[in-house]
Amino acid sequence: MQLPTFDDVLLAAQRISSHVHRTPLLNSSLLDSWLGHKVYFKVEALQRIGAFKLRGAINVLAWLEENGALPQHIVANSSGNHAQAVAYAASLFNIPATIYTTKTVSRVKAAATLYYGAQLAQFDTRNEADAAVATAAQQPGTMWIPPFNHPQIIAGQGTAALEALQDLKQVDGVFAPVGGGGLMAGTLLASRGLCPTAQVIGAEPLVANDAANSLREGRIVALPGPADTLADGAATPAVGDLTFPFLQQLDDFYEVEEAQIAYWTQWLQHLLKIHVEPTSAMVMAAVVSWLQEQEKPSTALVILSGGNIDQTRMQQIWQTDYLNQPPILVD
Repeated sequence: MQLPTFDDVLLAAQRISSHVHRTPLLNSSLLDSWLGHKVYFKVEALQRIGAFKLRGAINVLAWLEENGALPQHIVANSSGNHAQAVAYAASLFNIPATIYTTKTVSRVKAAATLYYGAQLAQFDTRNEADAAVATAAQQPGTMWIPPFNHPQIIAGQGTAALEALQDLKQVDGVFAPVGGGGLMAGTLLASRGLCPTAQVIGAEPLVANDAANSLREGRIVALPGPADTLADGAATPAVGDLTFPFLQQLDDFYEVEEAQIAYWTQWLQHLLKIHVEPTSAMVMAAVVSWLQEQEKPSTALVILSGGNIDQTRMQQIWQTDYLNQPPILVD
């Protein structure tokens, strides 16, 4: 497969415009005053299915329809948000779908996947689920829509940053979380196309740092086993061979500790008054570290990737109350 380009992101935006929300940009004047900089949030938590993943899933199926190649059955593997996205997109095109995932998948994400009409096949480990979906994809008339490693997935995910940069015009830094790298790759394409002077920066959990290890070694390095992180959307075993070349073009990359993930989840929910997934909130640790290095007031764009949190995860996030420690930038 060829790597996608900025033109592919533009085409994806045209394909999906009637099926997705143009999500809002939010900011917090209080947060801005504390930090001494401006931070804007592209709120994909308010997207249909509550996450950016819908953009890529719909773009793949709309692209297939353009080419007269819609399948008879769709399969996908996912930790949750991609599952909902594929289930929803498949229902739009009247195609049955089966999602392969783990038994530890977020219950709220699993319930939504079933509600949208897909079947759910659950396994003990992510590797077992990935192996099962690869086998299922060999059946005639079946297409596997991967969660990140597909040109049209990357292009579709890039439309979130595209919209935000069309609205903001100029920013100094663009930030997104990294799981498999699809959102980050699409964000890089959109940023280089619309705002080439902006730095583009990724973040992932320190305990699930396969992307950081891959960047250090110059090759794709997988996690040794399942990652126990609050940021479940970034617990992907390894980045893809299509997404990795884009990650190698990033201007910086941060690894975030679990306490920081919980801290920023609490504060963004408090400041923005919306549900924010830990995977989204994690990026703020990178933003603050980056802002400390800036010599003048700067503007950051954060792709707030999703807002689907179940009760168990919420209890983990709030085990310690961090709201008595305001996020004031320390020089």
